[in-house]
Amino acid sequence: MGAEEKGWNPVAAMEEEREVGGGAPEERRKEKEKNGVPSIPSSTKEIDISLPLPEMKPLIIDLCKDLFRKWSSLDNSCFSMETVSGGITNLLLKVSVKEESGNDVSLTVRLYGPNTDLVIDRKRELLAIPYLSAAGFGAKLLGIFKNGIIQSFINARTLSPSDMSNPKIAAEIAKQLYKFHQVDIPGSSEAQLWNDVFKFLEKAAVLQFDDNEKQAKYETISFKEICNEIIALKELTDLLNAPVVFAHNDLLSGNLMLNDEEGKLYFIDFEYGSYSYRGYDVANHFNEYAGFDCDYSLYPEKNAQYHFFRNYLRPDRPHEVPDKDLEALYIETNTFRLASHIYWALWALIQAQVSPIDFDYLDYFFLRYNEYKKQKEACFSLAQKYLSGSGIG
Repeated sequence: MGAEEKGWNPVAAMEEEREVGGGAPEERRKEKEKNGVPSIPSSTKEIDISLPLPEMKPLIIDLCKDLFRKWSSLDNSCFSMETVSGGITNLLLKVSVKEESGNDVSLTVRLYGPNTDLVIDRKRELLAIPYLSAAGFGAKLLGIFKNGIIQSFINARTLSPSDMSNPKIAAEIAKQLYKFHQVDIPGSSEAQLWNDVFKFLEKAAVLQFDDNEKQAKYETISFKEICNEIIALKELTDLLNAPVVFAHNDLLSGNLMLNDEEGKLYFIDFEYGSYSYRGYDVANHFNEYAGFDCDYSLYPEKNAQYHFFRNYLRPDRPHEVPDKDLEALYIETNTFRLASHIYWALWALIQAQVSPIDFDYLDYFFLRYNEYKKQKEACFSLAQKYLSGSGIG
């Protein structure tokens, strides 16, 4: 049941990590820290994401004081905050604190959007973040509260879609993705892609819209057809025996940050992270070359893909990658390319019904599903030719 499990509470789930007002048994705490995963402060406080920033500010200050005892006696005037972004699923705030020592400290408060538990497994996310953080990925996890998390502030710029196709940046993304895929997250290492897709399908197939125009558009969708497409695609991808890794699953430009002065690249936002297929994570990233305008003509050509694969497969010696390894990853990527379109198409349908954000999710469903249908024949043919032993030409 994931994050929708009845009665599941992120704070209660992380009690064993609690530093403030109690803690886990000493042996367990030491074991976590021995593995490089520190215990994480938690608070039962909840912040109303719909409040305007001036009304939200004192609540955020109280939250920070509750989580970080060293700030509990600071005057509220020592805290300042600004909105960093209001994305598709979250509200991101930068909080700056002037400490008694005179030091200025910045952190990021991430508030979960309403109804996002329908498409994001928060339990899975909170399990993974400390291990990814300990491995050097993303912002450091500093605290957890009922409807969000607090992380360190990253001094870097968010990439644009066009940045991702820059050969130098693409090579660095590939090298970092290889390292990301080496991180071991506790628990089951079974690939979750198709479980998640079928869960999305089940929810998407029983929606009801108050808006008559939306309902009429929704009723043109054949969920029987989509189910058959998913089954056929799963059967095909199963034959590829793609390696299973802990995948980011949402490596779009907005989740990549670059400090230009230091040349340091950051992966952020692990909400959709799960064990999945290597080729799926790469394909999902390539689909995001299309940018916010969904211009899929920007999907990388074969030579650009091979440049990425070389740096992914052998970050230390990219020019020594055997052709057979390049071929295998090329086939994986361009078959799972289809799965990425189906995943986000179904995701969009659920969002169309529950999200308060002003975005045409229903139209986005058709964009992604139509792209799936457009690419299906070529992608299936490529994979079947490879599986038959004919190579890819």
